[in-house]
Amino acid sequence: MTEEKVPYVKEFPLREAHHLVRDLMTPNPWIYWTDFLFHITLGWAAFFTALLSPAFSLWQLGGFVVAVLALYRSAIFVHELAHLKKGSFKNFRLAWNILCGIPFLIPSFTYDGVHNDHHKPDVYGTSADGEYLPFATRRPAEMVAYVLLSFLLPVFLVARFVVLTPLCYLIPPLRKIVWERASSLTIDPNYRRAADAIRNDLNWRQQEIAACLLGAAIITLVVLDVLPYSLLVLWYLISVTVYFLNSLRTLAAHAYRNPGDRKMTLAEQYLDSINIPGNFLITPLWAPVGLRYHATHHLFMSMPYHNLGKAQRRLVNGLTDNSQYIKTIRSGLWDALRHIWHESSSVPDTTQRQ
Repeated sequence: MTEEKVPYVKEFPLREAHHLVRDLMTPNPWIYWTDFLFHITLGWAAFFTALLSPAFSLWQLGGFVVAVLALYRSAIFVHELAHLKKGSFKNFRLAWNILCGIPFLIPSFTYDGVHNDHHKPDVYGTSADGEYLPFATRRPAEMVAYVLLSFLLPVFLVARFVVLTPLCYLIPPLRKIVWERASSLTIDPNYRRAADAIRNDLNWRQQEIAACLLGAAIITLVVLDVLPYSLLVLWYLISVTVYFLNSLRTLAAHAYRNPGDRKMTLAEQYLDSINIPGNFLITPLWAPVGLRYHATHHLFMSMPYHNLGKAQRRLVNGLTDNSQYIKTIRSGLWDALRHIWHESSSVPDTTQRQ
């Protein structure tokens, strides 16, 4: 594998850091397949355990908790799909969409070509970055509203794929609007997806139609009493809980200090991201698939998730001067959320962006 060219960043030993981890850039397909297939199988087994168990029983509660955590981890693989080398892991991408992405109405095209902009040096943290909002410079209420939006997301996704998809084919001018404003997993409601924002998922229309047909079929079968209403209720509750957990994780992933009107240097972009090594048993439950090492991921976005922990340890212990690197470390989710909440609360009303 050829070594990537990494620009030198003042006050941060990026060249030295890359030298320490350059052997960790190759994804291991066995780890991807084993991890995903285990958790998606566990997740669906727990889902149906909760569905078929007596209401409010320990079996139902236990099944619900396991389903949320296992399906959450499975869903987060969409992040890895956005970063894997173009044209690689085609079968894995197909399996993920069939077993996870399409059943939860988040097919991989909704992240493909969109998330990559978040990692572009001239886009990150600006108003063009759909995965960045300057929460630290705004009222804390905006963070609360963002988290509470989790309760509406499943409804929005049903509307997007079950209702708007067929309308796009019946009313062609609607396609452009839906593509720009309702086809991306982002946090900025003003984000507009570019017409060419596709990297791997050239079959996005097939993914869209599959999500539409599956959603419409399940809703129809429920209305006809072939399937119980509790199936839709459970799907909604699990989806909401997953999105709620992910919204908290997202708030803990960055400092969100850039108001969006200027480009940030690479050093600033790194220091605006957060690492939360945390507890090796608990932290991966709410920040799965390597996302607890988010600042390290922003340094080396092509590094597979299963090597980020090893890279974290090497950089902490191996850098000649690790003072800049460890500035991004938080002790846990609460610590990270407390930091951004405090910054947001401390900003005078006269300086907060409207």
